[in-house]
Amino acid sequence: METRTGIITFMGNPLTLVGKELKKGDVAPEVTLIDNDLNPVALKNFLGKVVVVSAVPSLDTPICDMETRRFNQEAINLGDDVRVLTVSMDLPFAQKRWCGAAGVDRVQTLSDHREAAFGTSYGILIQELRLLARCIFVIDKKGIIAGVHMVNEVSNEPDYDAVLEIVKKAM
Repeated sequence: METRTGIITFMGNPLTLVGKELKKGDVAPEVTLIDNDLNPVALKNFLGKVVVVSAVPSLDTPICDMETRRFNQEAINLGDDVRVLTVSMDLPFAQKRWCGAAGVDRVQTLSDHREAAFGTSYGILIQELRLLARCIFVIDKKGIIAGVHMVNEVSNEPDYDAVLEIVKKAM
């Protein structure tokens, strides 16, 4: 499998990403993730909607917590044609616990813990940590990547305005 360096850091230390880099215009790879009740969820189930896929290292960290809460608030204004997903390597049980404690109800959390299929297919699996890089993919209604927002320093929040601009253009 392809690996890439020089793209992201954590606390200034360089990390290695596993998988091919995806770009605007690429077909979004089909993967199946696990929901909070251990049910499989295929990304193809969201065709016909604009999908914001916010990949985070772990919901149990402050930045991932803030990011997911922010996207939960933004989802209120995005309407029924947009779905917001947060994908992490956290176990589904931990995701469910976190959502309940955080009051997150507009973002669907999905786990990639079994096979890291999302991480490798989307080119954001951190080799050294077996966690996902902080990256947001916006997928249009036809399953084409409308934009990618990679956060170069994992401990930083994304540029929410830049992501929301991509979403608006995809709508």
